[in-house]
Amino acid sequence: MYKSLFHKFVIGNNTLQVYKGDKLIFQSDKDRLLPLIDYIDEFAARNRNVVMFDKIAGRAAALLFIKANCREVYSPLGSQLAADVLSKRGAKYYFDRIVPCIQTPEGKMCPMELLSIGKEPEEFYRAIKNLLDENPR
Repeated sequence: MYKSLFHKFVIGNNTLQVYKGDKLIFQSDKDRLLPLIDYIDEFAARNRNVVMFDKIAGRAAALLFIKANCREVYSPLGSQLAADVLSKRGAKYYFDRIVPCIQTPEGKMCPMELLSIGKEPEEFYRAIKNLLDENPR
């Protein structure tokens, strides 16, 4: 069921979509981790076992997927670091392409990927929220 929805997502403008069964319950076209933070803050507490489509799934996003009670993740690009987090937590993932880590255009490790190293989902979520408080959107 999700493969055709995922194909439409990949060619569309949204950066995150969240499904509960076959019902789309959240979508966003914001960039980076902001859609995941918005979803967690507004919807995660009352939704379990959701399926998420994300344009880029690094370790940082994987920790937030777990915090968001996600059971499956689909992404055209995922990192091995994300795959390791998801596997360890029992979440399924479907990445079209797997890279060792998410990188910036300059070839350095993504700052959020770097920040996520060694952190658990709740700890990383709090770190991101603190950064957002210091630097409002």
